[in-house]
Amino acid sequence: MKTIKIEDALKLENVVFIDVRTESEHEEDNILDAFSMPLFKDNEHNEVGTIYKMQGKHEAIKIGFDYVGYKLKDIYLNVLEAAKNHDNVVVYCARGGMRSGSVVNLVSSLGINVYQLEGGYKSYRNYVLDYLRNIMNTKEFIVVHGLTGVGKTDLLKMLEENNIDNIDLEGIAKNSGSTFGFITFDQKPPSQKKFETKIFEELFYSNSDYIFIESESKRVGHVCVPNEIYDAIIRDGHHILLECSTENRVKRLCRDYIHNQKNKEENIQTLKDCINKFRKRLGHKRVDEYINLLDEGKYEELVERYLVEYYDPLYMHSVDKYKYNQVINFDDMTKGLNESIKYHEKAKKEQ
Repeated sequence: MKTIKIEDALKLENVVFIDVRTESEHEEDNILDAFSMPLFKDNEHNEVGTIYKMQGKHEAIKIGFDYVGYKLKDIYLNVLEAAKNHDNVVVYCARGGMRSGSVVNLVSSLGINVYQLEGGYKSYRNYVLDYLRNIMNTKEFIVVHGLTGVGKTDLLKMLEENNIDNIDLEGIAKNSGSTFGFITFDQKPPSQKKFETKIFEELFYSNSDYIFIESESKRVGHVCVPNEIYDAIIRDGHHILLECSTENRVKRLCRDYIHNQKNKEENIQTLKDCINKFRKRLGHKRVDEYINLLDEGKYEELVERYLVEYYDPLYMHSVDKYKYNQVINFDDMTKGLNESIKYHEKAKKEQ
């Protein structure tokens, strides 16, 4: 049986990882969007584990055969298909034990060339944490700042389209980090582990040591930015301030939070529920005015008032506390993108 260490597995060309842990284990986090091929269901895995502890290894193996026996054909066919489409196949379980070992032994005996990951997912998780603790000693963030609606996320997406390294923390977290932050995302937010894994992947496979990232608070939605990553965001280094007109900020926010939503009626109610959460902070009179504007379809007026009366005063202090290497006007998005790319090239040359 061939085994491989995680640091070597991550460097393999045209590789696919096959996760034989349970669906819930896979959902919490997995390696490079691994193909999920659970040997056991959650309740089956719990039962096998209990029998192992209470009655021993051989009794656990017996019950395990009852749960796995009818799946053997599908296991073979799934791994065979993966091997046809990839140069390298790596099978893993929680700790590199019996689950992955049994699959690798089976398919290897049938002529399919695969690896078992040494230490399983646990080795990967330890590798991710160690990498995140140390990588910002050698890499630098180009941190993009700006008031709400200025277009920071748009810039990151445009940079991505131009193959410029960036990390969209809000996109990974499925939340833009405010009371309204979940509205523009229709996907379930990730676990903390998966959030950290996606940050790791962006850094590990980056093409340069200079990576664009949006200025964020420590917490983004349901997850927290790892300490070393957050420290690298706020430290002295490369900071860009993005600016644009209030008119364009309003248009962008209306696009994202109102016009681009699939179910507009349902979304209006969601917005109304969020606005109502501000009653203690803004007072009943102002909140009632906001909701009336929403009901009347005066979206631009509502958004502009929210920016001017609440968000800008709230976040201006975080914008003002940095010294900026460059200020970029984003009213012309193409021009702003080009200026950002030029800054990236300049930073790399000064390395």
